[in-house]
Amino acid sequence: AEWEFAAKGGIFSLGYKYSGSNTLDEVGWYSTNTDSTILVGQKTANELGLYDMSGNVWEWCNDYYGPFAADSLTNPIGPDTGSYRIRRGGGWGSTAWFCRSTNRFYYNPTKNYYALGFRVVRSAW
Repeated sequence: AEWEFAAKGGIFSLGYKYSGSNTLDEVGWYSTNTDSTILVGQKTANELGLYDMSGNVWEWCNDYYGPFAADSLTNPIGPDTGSYRIRRGGGWGSTAWFCRSTNRFYYNPTKNYYALGFRVVRSAW
């Protein structure tokens, strides 16, 4: 949920489909405009100044894969344990549908995946 909040622009969100725009070509690298990973920051940033939240490489999130609790709407969390983690954002080999800010998919952390990375985040709280 925190990744999605950041991808959507946080409290400054303008409600875009992708991170920073409704047009993926403006903000992300995906199967239509590249066939490899691209240096970060070549496209437009989102409302928080974050680059490449949609496309380029999938981002491995800390959460385990599973359904959100029905009563947790502000900052929903997934299960406490599991075999799979969450990957978000799509990658350079993905179609535009996979790059939407609201999509989340499972990832088996014991397997290699060529288009997966992670974003280091420091919280001031």
